Amino acid sequence: MTLAVQRVPEELSARVPAEQRGPGRDRDDVRLLVSRGTEASHHAFRELPCLLRAGDLLVVNTSPTLAAAVDGRVGHARVVVHFSTRGDDGRWAVELRDPDGKGTTRARAGGPAGIEVRLAGGVRLALEEPLSPGSGRLWWARVSPAGAVPGLLREYGRPIRYSYTERDQPLSVYQTVFALPSADGSGSAEMPSAARPFTAGLVAELVSRGVQFAPITLHTGVASAEVHEPPYPERFAVPEESARLINAVRSGGGRRAGGRVIAVGTTAVRAVESAAGADGVVRARAGWTDLVVTPARGVRVVDGLLTGLHEPEASHLLMLEAVAGRAAISRGYDEALGGRYLWHEFGDVHLVLPEENTDTEHCSGNYQ
Repeated sequence: MTLAVQRVPEELSARVPAEQRGPGRDRDDVRLLVSRGTEASHHAFRELPCLLRAGDLLVVNTSPTLAAAVDGRVGHARVVVHFSTRGDDGRWAVELRDPDGKGTTRARAGGPAGIEVRLAGGVRLALEEPLSPGSGRLWWARVSPAGAVPGLLREYGRPIRYSYTERDQPLSVYQTVFALPSADGSGSAEMPSAARPFTAGLVAELVSRGVQFAPITLHTGVASAEVHEPPYPERFAVPEESARLINAVRSGGGRRAGGRVIAVGTTAVRAVESAAGADGVVRARAGWTDLVVTPARGVRVVDGLLTGLHEPEASHLLMLEAVAGRAAISRGYDEALGGRYLWHEFGDVHLVLPEENTDTEHCSGNYQ
């Protein structure tokens, strides 16, 4: 998919969270671009309740964000370990990166097998094999002592940070209002950021207007910041009650009856679509998903999507195209660039709705 630019202008990167730019996460400092087909309008995120309608169902990711970056040493060289994904066998998928002297990191050649990394608290990890054949970025690593990673991250970890941000932030800044702690210490290496602008007050207002919520869990791994690799397998769970809610909205007539299934974030799309059969029925499911949602595969469940703004080369754009079509996403990104929207996890958001939606007369719109 080709967008109007090949690279997001540096000045459009959100360098700090919205609440450090203004009053709060969901106030005027977070903007909301709304696409309905190739029609686009501009809003403040606080207007979301009047852009949705009674019977709509928001699918939200409850995965908490981990303090997944830890300093270590390979021999005498300093490295930063990004803990990505906990495997079923107790190993962790990790990415080793070099500190850049500015508080962030740069890519480092992966491997080879057998390299040992010394971490704080006497913890050590040894690289064993690449996460997938032909990929040297992420490696499966054995950690000793076994089971030490959750405690290591709590005591010595910090959130993963990339160079477009201004400074380190506390872990609380990377948690969404939907995040729930997991019993085994699992979570997301990077924040499911589409849900970041939500607050408890906004959720309460949505519920009072008849909007429902269906929680799912998908633990995100470490993204490929430099080369934008396709998604790799991630752990997810769609509980029975959420499957029932989704199926009820769809069997009640879906769009014709007014209720739509709207995923909050690409992680929610991946989880729900992974739990859907060819018949479009969602069934409770937990495990690993390697599903890559593309226009060729299409979507079986999701009617709309609330998401952040992705870089032009990001693989997530194929998912957006699967939901809304190439013309709608291309027009939306033209509008985002022209309107000077902010990119990345602390930036603005994009709501993609079915083209026939017209129930927005309560919203002021044209927020520039």
